[in-house]
Order: sequence, then C-alpha cells, then structure tokens
Amino acid sequence: MLLSLKVKNCLIYNSEVEFSLRANMHYKRFPNNVAKVGKINALKTAVLIGPNNSGKTNFVRIIATIKEIMLGKGAVLNGNLFSNNPIVEASISFLEGGAENLFEIKYDASKKEYVYERFAQIERDDYKNVKTTDLLIRDSLNKKYYSEDEGLAAAMKVAARNNILIYLVDTEEFSSLKKIKELMTAFASKIDVVDMNNIPIKKTIDMLKASDEVHKKIANFVLNADLYLDDYKYLSDDEIKIVLKTQNVGDAKPQENALSAVAPLTEMLHLASVYKGVMVPSMLFDSTGTKKIAALASYVIEALENGRILVIDELDNSLHFRLTRAIIALFNNELNRNAQLIATVHDVSLLDCRTLFRKEQIWFTHKDRENAYLYSLAEFTAEKTGVRETSDLIEKYRKGMFGALPEPELFRSLLEVKNGD
Repeated sequence: MLLSLKVKNCLIYNSEVEFSLRANMHYKRFPNNVAKVGKINALKTAVLIGPNNSGKTNFVRIIATIKEIMLGKGAVLNGNLFSNNPIVEASISFLEGGAENLFEIKYDASKKEYVYERFAQIERDDYKNVKTTDLLIRDSLNKKYYSEDEGLAAAMKVAARNNILIYLVDTEEFSSLKKIKELMTAFASKIDVVDMNNIPIKKTIDMLKASDEVHKKIANFVLNADLYLDDYKYLSDDEIKIVLKTQNVGDAKPQENALSAVAPLTEMLHLASVYKGVMVPSMLFDSTGTKKIAALASYVIEALENGRILVIDELDNSLHFRLTRAIIALFNNELNRNAQLIATVHDVSLLDCRTLFRKEQIWFTHKDRENAYLYSLAEFTAEKTGVRETSDLIEKYRKGMFGALPEPELFRSLLEVKNGD
C-alpha cells in the first residue's frame, strides 16, 4: 500500500510537496475508510480537486514515472521548467513484505544521473516511537556509500549512475540488494495508472474472454452502472458477423475514440451490449460513459480482488456523479482490506465529509505565479478555520476558503473579442 509521496523541483512543483495516505486515528469518523496493517493505518481512497493545469495530472504522471523507475523501465523524473536547479528529488514510502519501506532518489536531469538513492525500513512501536534502519545509501554528491555488505558498498562507488542500483548490479551476488529489488518490484507492480480520456480496453476484453465467472463480474459491474442494459459480453467471430449484419452497420466506425486502441478495432467490435433482448456492438452504439465504465470495470475489479493501487486521472470524466461516488464507496467499503484508489476529479459534490470521506482523504491542488501547491483538507481545522466534517464544504470551497479555485475572466475575453471586430 502507498503511504506517502514527496517530490521537489519536479514538473510543475518547484517547492517540496507531500501527499500522504496515512490515517489520523484521532479522527473517528468512517473507520471503514482506513486499512489497518500491523501498526500502520492507511487510507483506502483519496481525491485531488483543483482548477485545470494546477498539478493534478502532473501528480498522476509522477506516480506513473516512479512506478516505471522502480520497475527499471527507463523512465526519468523531469525537472521544473522554471528552475535552474537540475536536481529532482522524490521520496516514496510504502507497505510491502510486511514492512514499511522508504525509497528516496535524487536525479540530475542535466547529467541524466541518479546522484542519490536510499532504501530504508521503518518500525513503529505502540508508543509511536519510530526506528529507521538504512539498508542502502548511495550518495555520490557527498561520497557516502553504505550497505551492511561491504562488497556492495564498494561496488556502489564504481557502478554507473544512469539507473538505480538494483538494475546496475547483479542482485544475486548481494542478498540485501536482492531483498530491496523484490520489495520495490512487488510494490510497483501493483500500481495501475489510468487516464479516463484514454482507457485501455484490452484488460476488459481479456477478462471477458477468460471464463464465465469473470465475464459475470464484468457484466454485473457494467449493468449496475447502466440501468438500461440487459447484458454485456464478448462475442465469437460468428456471433459478431450476425450482429453486424442484423444491425446493418456495414463499415461503421465508433463516433469517438473513447478508449485506447491498444486492442485492435476488430477486437473492440466483439464487445456487445444487450438492450431489451437486442444485441448491438458496444463500440458503435453505447454512450461514451458506458464505454468508459466497461473499460474501467476490469481495473476496479482487479484492484479490489488483488489489493492493487488504482490511480485514475479525471475519474468523473463522462460519468454521472452517482457512479463516481459508487466507485469510491467500493474502495471505502469494509470488505476492501488493502486496495487503494487515488483519483483526480473536478466534481465539487465529492467535497463530502458527511457521508463519503474523512477530511484527510480530500486534497487540493493550487497554483499561483510563484508556486504549485498540494495540501489536504485536514489542514483546515475546526480550531483554526472553523471547518468541521459537518460543515457545508461545497459552499466554503465556492467562497474560496480552500483555494484551489479557478478565477476565469471569460466575460472580459468575450468583450476583447467583440471589441476587436
């Protein structure tokens, strides 16, 4: 499970920002929204709300990039465009292998080198005392190299810096490094990043083709989201030929590209919806929202069943607000033990601490001419600001109490256009 993510001098964020999924157990509402693993309490869901171009998508990209770095896929963190400092910093803490783990890196974007990396494990006792044990430090900036294995410490000094250490040194030669690689890859492999503007449909197609049991799960998810559907399925070649001929669609193509074409169009045309007993090709007849729900279904089901971390950019894109809330509620449910959902949204109705969220599950992104900011609703306390979980958060947001609010001057733009005629 993801516990926290901290970045500095990265993309839109020039100052350090920290996103946390650690639950504050002094806050008693909605205990089902918290997963307890040992002595760690982690939030199951979090949403990021803010204006366009304020850092939400950048945040999602950072998670996706760190995942790829941990899996050795060659991705790198890009620096802040408006800074002369080439050093990008990132730190991620996570639960894996029954332990709390910390991975920190500093990347020199100009030299394309990892100039610092650290891996540590953290123990907490019942009295909230914290013990941090370093397993690895490779600090080429300060010429500091540490590992319990002296051979590994020596190897760090001469190893290349174009990648993190677990992909530069044979981990079979060093047991501590092998352990670190296993923990990092196991965690990173559980992260799925989805953009609602372009969702890969292939996972849903593969699950529909897997077995009747899996097909039923996907179909039920889609049916519960669309009251007019009777069934949703993957047809055989012979079945789809009959449907296309019966519906007289010929060479018709989807009206819009709602889904990623990772799967060939011929594959996507095998997806069929049934309305009042009439079978039609989903890609040609269903609404954009229904198509997106169908593509998203496989990611949600897999996350909940296998304890994965699902990160969704613009979750509420093309979805009715009740569907968005229902998906969040699935992850907050007491039956969910360790799956997590992190989503960016624009729907202000999700500012709901009465029926849906704890305060620390709601995050805001804000940008001014100097900085980009990321902060939690939990920072607005009853004592300091009068903000309680029972407050009308939507009204307070509209009044600008939380920031993260666009201030469009569209009327002025209209006048300028008119005056220019």
